[in-house]
Amino acid sequence: MEMIKKREEADPKYCWRMEDMFPSDEAWEQAFEELKEKAGAFRERKGTMAAGPQMLFRVLKEQEELELLTERTVVYASQRYHQDMGNRRYQEMSGRAQAAAAQVSDAMSFVSPELLALGEETLNSYMEQLPELGKYRRRLEEELRIREHVLSPELETVLAKTQELADGPQQIFMAFNNADVDFGTVTDAKGREMPLTAGSYGVLMESRDRGVRKEAFRKLYQVYEAHKNMLAATFTANLRQAQFFAGMRRYGSSLEAALDGGNIPVSVYDNLIAAVHEKLPAMHEYMKARKRLLNLEELHLYDVYVPLVERPEREIPFEEAKNMVKQGLSALGEEYGQLLEKGFTEGWIDVYENQGKRSGAYSWGAYGTHPYVLLNYSGNLNSVFTLAHEMGHAIHSYYSDGAQPYIYAGYRIFVAEVASTCNEALLIHDLMEHAKDEAERAYLINYFLDQFKSTLYRQTMFAEFEKLAHEKLEKEGSLSAEGLCEMYASLNREYFGPEVEIDPQIAMEWSRIPHFYTPFYVYQYATGFSAAIAISQKILDKEPGILEKYRAFLSGGCSKDPIDLLKICGVDMTSPEPVARALEVFEEYVKKL
Repeated sequence: MEMIKKREEADPKYCWRMEDMFPSDEAWEQAFEELKEKAGAFRERKGTMAAGPQMLFRVLKEQEELELLTERTVVYASQRYHQDMGNRRYQEMSGRAQAAAAQVSDAMSFVSPELLALGEETLNSYMEQLPELGKYRRRLEEELRIREHVLSPELETVLAKTQELADGPQQIFMAFNNADVDFGTVTDAKGREMPLTAGSYGVLMESRDRGVRKEAFRKLYQVYEAHKNMLAATFTANLRQAQFFAGMRRYGSSLEAALDGGNIPVSVYDNLIAAVHEKLPAMHEYMKARKRLLNLEELHLYDVYVPLVERPEREIPFEEAKNMVKQGLSALGEEYGQLLEKGFTEGWIDVYENQGKRSGAYSWGAYGTHPYVLLNYSGNLNSVFTLAHEMGHAIHSYYSDGAQPYIYAGYRIFVAEVASTCNEALLIHDLMEHAKDEAERAYLINYFLDQFKSTLYRQTMFAEFEKLAHEKLEKEGSLSAEGLCEMYASLNREYFGPEVEIDPQIAMEWSRIPHFYTPFYVYQYATGFSAAIAISQKILDKEPGILEKYRAFLSGGCSKDPIDLLKICGVDMTSPEPVARALEVFEEYVKKL
């Protein structure tokens, strides 16, 4: 049985360079102390902004500096914790950083109410008197846009103090899912015992051996089933905190509150679900083809991830994966290729799984330092696509950080998945172009179809589940494990269609999705995927000026609303057209297969 390495055994060549953010934990401790001092000093600014434009500028500048220091402190501690979640020192550092961030939020809670008390006329007058305030114009306009949702200074202070409590459900889930839970082992196709982990589960679901898939599927979900009441209580607590903040801020629903940050109309969310429902027959047709091509009497949910077309089972070393990604993204131009190389060679990426490491993959980082990417690279094609995906996020951040001041560098979640998914679409196209034979091309078509299934269909199903769960809680005041399981199983039946046996275990899947702890996040994978398909098509068609427009989009941060940033590339997400077009591409590929 192959043992997973301990963190201290990992090759530094394949570990991220956290010392690029802070040279040592001691340097972090100094920044942490400075953060607490600055937060205390910032409280003294309360009530000073009305003294004139100079004081307003001073408060906004100091707030920006405090937010940046908070970001650096939280990101370093969190990423150190994520590289080994059993490490007590980093557990404690991460907890202290989160607590300090809540204190900073509390210290800054007076800013929005005082800005709104000044009023639009005074703020415009201040900006005329002091040109330096022009830097904060969009920031101030955003404050005025959401003025009806900002409370009195006293209530803002109370809400800021409750944020640490509000993070509790997510922290409980993360500790359970990444550190406490043990799924045991699975016997692989060669008869070897291997650990079943959140990281290895996805690989096992692609196994050609149906017995392996079935064992992994059942063992994973029986562990969640054993804790279903705790998980339902934790999930419900997270929905309640979202409901509480939405209500306090005078939003009609948790959904409306979540979307308002990016100024996204609720109709975009509803249009996505409606558009996908309209194209469910294409998904059902794909499942029918899958059942036939796998030559199965019954198609189960542990059969929906295995590649339909056999590809020689070979390990793709990480060095080869980097070359595949560089070649696949060459359509983005020389500059983009140089940035990829920089990321690959200068300590941006933490590559391999180790004991206690956070599962999955992400890109994160702090302004003023290069982006970081966490992977759990496992040597299959999926891992290659994950590398392309996360480097899309990282280079998006690199461009935005380079072009925007700190306050406008962080792009909104709505556009966060566009660059990453665009990379995947370009990579799959390149691999198809260079396929050695029809069998390999068929394998890649199947892979692309599974991207649609996992991203557009599955994430929309997740989005619909979230909407239904939040609505049920708002309407009935409570949720049970049984109720959540029934709701989730019903959606699986609707989305997968009559050709698929809905195994009872799948009813527990809602309980293991980390993104549900960031309410109404996942729909943006589906909208982002649709926008990315549109942009990648323009890049492949060599539409005049598209690379320059795309770079302008990547450099936009949050200097414009997400809907307007996408319009730079000629994609309008307020219309159902991008989602419908993406689903038509799915239909075309089902026919090609």
